[in-house]
Amino acid sequence: MKKTEKSKFIFEVKEVKLPTAEDILRSLRKNKTLASILSKKSATVLYTTVQMPDEKETKVRQPLFKAFIYDYKSNCCYIVNNTGIKSNSLSIEPTSQQPEPTNDEFNRAIQLLYKNDEYINAAAADKKLRIYKPMPPLIVESNDDGSVDRILTVGIRSSIKEITHQIVGVNLSKNTIVRFETIPFGLPGDLGGDCGIDYVQQPTTPRGTQGQYNVTVRLRSTNEILWKFLVIRPSASSGTRGSGIELRNVFYKGKKVLHMAHAPILNVRYDDDSCGPYRDWQYEESNFEAVGTDLAPGIRLCSSPARTIFQSGNDNAGNFRGVAIYAEGDTAVLISEMEAGWYRYITEWRFKANGTIFPRFGFSAVRNSCVCNVHHHHVYWRLDFDIESASNNIAQEFNDPPIFSGFWLTIKYETRRSKSSLLKRKWRIKNASTGRGYTIEPGSNDGNRDSFGVGDIWFVRYHGSSEYDDGYNSTGGSADQCKAHIDNFLTGESIFKQDIVVWYGAHFTHDIHDTDHTVGHIVGPTLKPINW
Repeated sequence: MKKTEKSKFIFEVKEVKLPTAEDILRSLRKNKTLASILSKKSATVLYTTVQMPDEKETKVRQPLFKAFIYDYKSNCCYIVNNTGIKSNSLSIEPTSQQPEPTNDEFNRAIQLLYKNDEYINAAAADKKLRIYKPMPPLIVESNDDGSVDRILTVGIRSSIKEITHQIVGVNLSKNTIVRFETIPFGLPGDLGGDCGIDYVQQPTTPRGTQGQYNVTVRLRSTNEILWKFLVIRPSASSGTRGSGIELRNVFYKGKKVLHMAHAPILNVRYDDDSCGPYRDWQYEESNFEAVGTDLAPGIRLCSSPARTIFQSGNDNAGNFRGVAIYAEGDTAVLISEMEAGWYRYITEWRFKANGTIFPRFGFSAVRNSCVCNVHHHHVYWRLDFDIESASNNIAQEFNDPPIFSGFWLTIKYETRRSKSSLLKRKWRIKNASTGRGYTIEPGSNDGNRDSFGVGDIWFVRYHGSSEYDDGYNSTGGSADQCKAHIDNFLTGESIFKQDIVVWYGAHFTHDIHDTDHTVGHIVGPTLKPINW
C-alpha cells in the first residue's frame, strides 16, 4: 500500500491482484477443444477480461474471466467464460459476432493497406499520409452461410492529389482491400467537411488491461475516513462494451451508499441520420495529462488537476492512460479519458467531503466530417444503491407543486420517470429503517428524453450481472437497435423495501459550432446525502 498526502485529503491505494492475460491463456490451453483452436495459425486471442463476481449474486469469490478467440479462416468468434480461474469448467460459444477491433488488428490493417496500394505506401514513406479510426470500426455484412468477414474500416487523408480523403475496408479474413461502390450503413456519406480537434494516431489501452484498486480517502486534519471504494479502470470495466470508471462498494463515513456504479450504455444519433447511429464503447483509454506519482499500474496521484482534451484542446497532450486521482479543494476527483473512433469521452467521479457525489461524463471529438452535423449523445449510469443494506431501501419522487397528496411520492413498483424542471423534480433512495439516503438531482445540462434517448430515470429491482446492460454488442445498426433497451428491465416487480437499482440518463446535443467547448459538454446528476 502506498500513502500520499494532498491538500485536505490523504489517499491510500491498494492494488487488487487478479489473473493476468498469460494466466488466462494457460488456462485456455489446458482445455482440449481450445488448445486445438489456438494451435491454428488463423486463430488468435483478441482480448481477455477478468472481474471479481458480484458478491450479492454468487458466493463464488474466485475471479471470473472471459476470452474472445477469433479464427479468421472460419470467421468464427469463440466466446469463452469460466466459473472461476481455478475451475476446469469452461463454456465455449462459437458465434459470428464481431468484437471491436484490437490495436494489433488495426495496425495489421494499415500494413495490408500499404502493401496493396503503392500510392498510399509512397505517401506513408514520405510522411504525407494520415490514418485515423472511423466510425463504425467494422463493416458487418453476412455471407451466404451466415458468417461475417472481419472487415475493419480505415480512414485516409493525404496531401498527395492521387489520394483523396476516403474510408476503405480491410478484410482481415481474406487479406484484401475493399473499396466501397456504395457507402455501407453507418459510414459518412460526405467526406467533404472537417470538424473537431486535430487528431493524432496514438496507442490506446487494450481492453482487458487490468487495474482494480481499493481507495481510502481520509480527512487530513483529523485522519477520519470519509470515503472507501473499489475503483476499476475503464479498460477493465464490466459490461458488454465496458462502462468507464467503475466503482464498487462505496462507503461514506463507514456506511454503505452504492454497491456498484458505472455507465454501461453510451450512444449517439445524428439529425437526419447523416451518420450512424452508433452504440459506443467505454473501455479504450487514451492519453491525457496527469502529473504525479503512480500508486499502482494505471492509477496516478496527481500534484495538480489532470488535463484532458477539454482543457488542453490537444488530442496528443498526454503522458498517462488510466485513472488519475487528485484533490480539488474539498473534493476528491477520479478521471480518465477514453476514445471510440473519432469520439473522445471523459469519465469522471467527484466526491465531496460533505458526502455529495458527482458522476460526470464529457463529450468531444477529433477531426471528421460526421460531427459537422448536429448530433445527440446519450449516456446511462447504472447506480446500484445499497443504503446501509442491500434490501430495505425505498425510492421516492419529489414534485413541487405536488401531483398527488404531498411533495414526496413513494414509488412502489418498477417504473420509468421523466425529468421536469417545472415541477423541480428529483428523487431519493433511502433506508426504510434509518431514514438515511441520497437524493438524485438532475444536472443543468442533462437534457430530456426523446425517441432515441428513450428515458431519463428508471427504478428497477436488482437482478445482478444479467442486467449490467442491455446486451447490445454492435457499434452500428438501426436506431431501434442502437438505442438503450432499459425498458426491458421493467417487469412490474415491487421495489418497496427491496434492493433498488437506478438507471439515470443524460442527453446532450452536440453542435460543433457552439462556442462553449467545455462546461456545456459535461453532463451528470448530483447525489446528495440525507440524514447522514
